[in-house]
Amino acid sequence: MQRKVKARTVFSISSQNGSDKKASRGESFLKGTLILTVAGFVVKVIGSLNWIFVSRILGGEGIGLYQMAFPIYFFAMTVSQAGVPVAISIITAERVALKDIYGAKRVFRISMALMLVTGLVFSLLTYFGAQWLIDWHFIRDPRAYMSMVVLAPTVFFVTFLASSRGYLQGWQRMTPTAVSQIVEQIFRVITMIVLANLLLPWGLEYASAGASLGALAGAVTGLIVLVYFHIKLDKDIERDYGHVLKPAPDTEGETSWQIIKRIFALSLPVSAASIMLPVVSNLDLMIVPQRLEVAGYSVNQATELFGYLTGMAVPLVNLATILTASMALSIVPAISEARALKQMDRVYNQTASSVRISNFVCFPAFVIVFVLATPISALIYNAPGAGPAVMISAVSIVLLGLHQVSTAVLQGLGHTKIPMVNMVLAAVAKVILNWTLTAQPWLGIMGAAWATAADMGVAAFINLYFIYRYIGYRIEIPQLLKTMGAAGVMALAVKFFYDLTMDQWAMGVFSTFGAVFFGCVVYLLTLILIGGIREEDVQRLPMVGRFSIRILRRIGVFKSKDDQEVQ
Repeated sequence: MQRKVKARTVFSISSQNGSDKKASRGESFLKGTLILTVAGFVVKVIGSLNWIFVSRILGGEGIGLYQMAFPIYFFAMTVSQAGVPVAISIITAERVALKDIYGAKRVFRISMALMLVTGLVFSLLTYFGAQWLIDWHFIRDPRAYMSMVVLAPTVFFVTFLASSRGYLQGWQRMTPTAVSQIVEQIFRVITMIVLANLLLPWGLEYASAGASLGALAGAVTGLIVLVYFHIKLDKDIERDYGHVLKPAPDTEGETSWQIIKRIFALSLPVSAASIMLPVVSNLDLMIVPQRLEVAGYSVNQATELFGYLTGMAVPLVNLATILTASMALSIVPAISEARALKQMDRVYNQTASSVRISNFVCFPAFVIVFVLATPISALIYNAPGAGPAVMISAVSIVLLGLHQVSTAVLQGLGHTKIPMVNMVLAAVAKVILNWTLTAQPWLGIMGAAWATAADMGVAAFINLYFIYRYIGYRIEIPQLLKTMGAAGVMALAVKFFYDLTMDQWAMGVFSTFGAVFFGCVVYLLTLILIGGIREEDVQRLPMVGRFSIRILRRIGVFKSKDDQEVQ
């Protein structure tokens, strides 16, 4: 067990040794988060528009054929990667921190050879197993065969794509991931729409297969983009370290098998945790509708309520946590680098900052979705009946943000098994709560939403317990109370604005978006007034940090340097 680190002033700019380097690394970490957040938002917007067009072309039946093939592809893709991209990111960050550039490149070569084998195997299994899945009625409609067959080679390319991203993330270069994600999504969408439309006269099975080919087009173009960034990285390495790279003395005798064992030791728990997501979804599918029927709902009503939760509430929760998901990707190599350099104070500071940022973003998102659950459901989905499920699911936003960040910290510390075990424990809790709460007539689908929130909460808080054990970090209660207080004031402001404008003008769109904007302004002002925003955190924000500090010093929120020197 690593020694605990005593609490200290978080992200102190004028720290002891190498303060400039620490500052620049901190800026790099937050800049990477911002880049990935913007890319994630763009990808989701493009994806949402894509489904509008593809759904109009294929209709419900064609989309159904596509969705029958996609889970098989997703499972093969997840297992073929086996969490290796995260392991590559961790090990690469460690080697780069210790200036073992030869070792970092060697790890990448070995991991890519490993991915060549696993990608090829699972690609072939998907191709040759497609007919078997239909013959044994795992896939009920034989027309989905063509979609599965065309998705098979995509498994091979996506495996390389994910591993390449992991290596570049290990160098704390998030721009390649962001650019490749956007390019991948653009080519995927264009291919899906064009081929689905062109092949529709041949039949729905051909049109669905054409849409499935979009995944292959996206993976190949995304990989081409990453090749450019790999060439750019190699040029930077030559410039900074020279043409001849030598192994570090402590890793000179390291065999390829030892590296492979380390990769698997880190990656297999990550892979198991990834597989838990579809497993939990399938458990929901088996339990929730059945328990809703026990609560007194008809089969059709239970199906509708289940759709409200999984098809409407859950996507809103995922949308609200784009930033924390991006931050989780950025923090893994940052923590790994600091741990390799034995800079445990830096590990502590990055952890504290990540949790604070997660709370800072997720609490107002929770307020917006919770208070405006029914208007948002009516505006986005034209389904006001989804309001109760969306309202309770809003609680998951804060807990999911904490879970994502805490999981990333533990992975960066090299403890990849702990989040996986915690997810299993949380899944057990969710199954129990789903079984008991959903069957209560006064709760119904809200019981399933509470179970989902509990799932995230259990995993997050157990993660935080282990983070405390390893680095001594615990949530800063005064800061948390200030954030919660500002969120409470924001909730009142959102409710007041929405009710007032709806009574006056009855304009749903204006009232909803206006309430969101007004609430966010009130939230920020309240945080400033009660001292809930830290100068050191604002200063490290990419692009806007220094400008914001100057403005906030002028209006007296933060003390100027002259005032600090006088004191």
